[in-house]
Amino acid sequence: MDTKCRLSHPELWGGLECTINRIGDTYRDQLTYANHYERVDDIEKIASLGIGKLRYPILWEHHQKEEGQKIHWTNTKRQLEKIRSFNMTPIAGLVHHGSGPLFTSILENDFGEKLAQYAGKVAAEFPWVEFYTPVNEPLTTARFSGLYGHWYPHHKSDESFCLIFLNQLKGIVLSMQAIRKVNPHAKLVQTEDLAKIHSTPRLAYQARFENNRRWLTYDVLCGKVNDEHPLWDYFLSNGIKEETLGFFIKNPCIPDIVGFNYYITSERFLDHKIENYPSCNYGGNGQHTYADVAAVRVIKPHGLKKLLIEAWDRYHLPLALTEVHMNCSREEQMRWFSEAWQTCTGLIKEGLDIKGVTAWSLLGAFDWISLLVKEEKNYEAGVFELKENLLRPTAMTKLLRSLSEKGDFDHPVLKEKGWWHRSYPASKNIFMNKTDQPLLILGSEGTLGNAFVQSCLKRSIGHKALSRQEADITDSAQIKMVIEKYRPWAVINASGYVRVDDAEEDIEKCFLLNTYAPADLATLCSRYGIQLLNFSTDLVFDGKKLNPYEENDLVKPLNVYGSSKAEGEKLVMENFNDSLVIRTSSFFGPWDKYNFAYHVLETLSMKKDFKAVSDMTISPTYVPHLADTSLDLLIDEEKGIWHLTNEGHVSWYDFAVELAERNGFNKNRILSCSQQDMLWPAKRPVYSAMHCNRGIQLPSLEQAMSQYVNEKSF
Repeated sequence: MDTKCRLSHPELWGGLECTINRIGDTYRDQLTYANHYERVDDIEKIASLGIGKLRYPILWEHHQKEEGQKIHWTNTKRQLEKIRSFNMTPIAGLVHHGSGPLFTSILENDFGEKLAQYAGKVAAEFPWVEFYTPVNEPLTTARFSGLYGHWYPHHKSDESFCLIFLNQLKGIVLSMQAIRKVNPHAKLVQTEDLAKIHSTPRLAYQARFENNRRWLTYDVLCGKVNDEHPLWDYFLSNGIKEETLGFFIKNPCIPDIVGFNYYITSERFLDHKIENYPSCNYGGNGQHTYADVAAVRVIKPHGLKKLLIEAWDRYHLPLALTEVHMNCSREEQMRWFSEAWQTCTGLIKEGLDIKGVTAWSLLGAFDWISLLVKEEKNYEAGVFELKENLLRPTAMTKLLRSLSEKGDFDHPVLKEKGWWHRSYPASKNIFMNKTDQPLLILGSEGTLGNAFVQSCLKRSIGHKALSRQEADITDSAQIKMVIEKYRPWAVINASGYVRVDDAEEDIEKCFLLNTYAPADLATLCSRYGIQLLNFSTDLVFDGKKLNPYEENDLVKPLNVYGSSKAEGEKLVMENFNDSLVIRTSSFFGPWDKYNFAYHVLETLSMKKDFKAVSDMTISPTYVPHLADTSLDLLIDEEKGIWHLTNEGHVSWYDFAVELAERNGFNKNRILSCSQQDMLWPAKRPVYSAMHCNRGIQLPSLEQAMSQYVNEKSF
């Protein structure tokens, strides 16, 4: 990349969500959950993205659990050397939302001194490391630990907030002093949430206070908090002595790079009309009770551009976006990062000195949906998706490589605006459908096709949905005309023959729809260079396994329907090796009346008994989950055969009992029977549970059933 290109856009940075936070006396390490310490190829995969600087943890709590112990650097040294060998520059993080090891605490006055001692050891061990973040987001950590009580020491007072905050800031100052004794050229990359508070007029005073508070990390480090600062008296009134504040005036530690983390929830709205919000949003200041909600749900927020300009005008120091991440569907992750990149590129052209934009959560993150207070291992994918110790590249990897190499990236799903542009009441909450390259959905009126339409509408994915009457999959000439007319970037074949028992007599039609027509469609997609998604079934297996079937297990169908799908898989992959074929099972969904779950509930609602087979084990699949994850895989440009069902397996009988109990019906009306009792013409496998071993999973069956109860529309 030449100099001119480098100057035209920011450098691509990366980061690992690496929090070690304390709840009570328990430490929780994100990278332990992610198995980063055990895997040997994470750095190689990260380096392939074209990252220039990598925020990498050398965390105090991980390396020095006991005071005075010998620190073992072997694994960290190996990783840092790998980072350097791949021409990435590490930004060393020492505390990330932490409170220090057990022998200290962010409440203790010696926290800063002890952190500085550790920082000096890090610098002595790695004297070549130039960039440091001794404490990540100290203001945010002080709020969550000292003001809201979420994290240790679980305090809820302004006094604790002030003490915790300034202890961390002192730790930063002393740590940089210790580091610079070893490496005088060491640079401080200080991070903080790029917050902004909006409010109703009645709460303007509270918004003004919080908007002064949001700059405190940089104001203090820059030595700007003196007796003229709007929060000077706030500190004094909460037990902070003048000499404590004076330390920062005498020892300014101006960041070499001011790093901001901007999330969709970074801008907040305070509303005294609490009746408009659920109680989980309620808060107060002793004078007023109010709701504290994400501004994007109520008003049009200022957005990243305005907030970065505010930061530049306030400090005139080099800036970076040090965390850009969103927990959402794949195209929304791409839209969020692409928008941040384009914003920073535009601001560079306007004269702002923006050094980098950071793809955060490269390996994903755990339990942030509960702000880490619940240990549920609730995983959200990052640039890579983690499952069973596998790191699977997502479409974000292609986006990042393109940005690092060319400064831009294009995909049809990026033609639409992200949901945050349509979520607040004043916005036109409509589907824009701007793309001239839609996603083509064939068989739109069936269970699966309808689910994809619903998912595309929810996710603002431009699509063209055609019924069997509008596009007959058995007519290859007609499908060819449709492809040439709409020029789709991908085709989803949601049509097919689905009547398992009727197929025993209707063999020719079953094979036409499930085997030969998909094979012809694969040939067309190969010819036009279009992605193809086709569906298969658990009935390609004979049921003789005692544990869930995986993708590479031998297919051996027991009936005509299963045979048609097995042969269809084979021909589709032969005709177009880049096809994506998803095997799934036992649909149930909130809109569809043609499935087992609906029939159970309909029968019970009429106070009738329902017979359910107890000698067959299956993996039920919630159709909205299937559609959403299938779209993610399609956007990721995955190919080959994948198993997608909700995690878990049950008998049809147990499934029916669970449905009855969750929906308030008498479970005793569910009558157990055998497959033989049903007198089905088509033989089914007694065991057809499935498992994906390729690095992705649907939510648990428990989650799926809970969602079904809440979302069903009948």
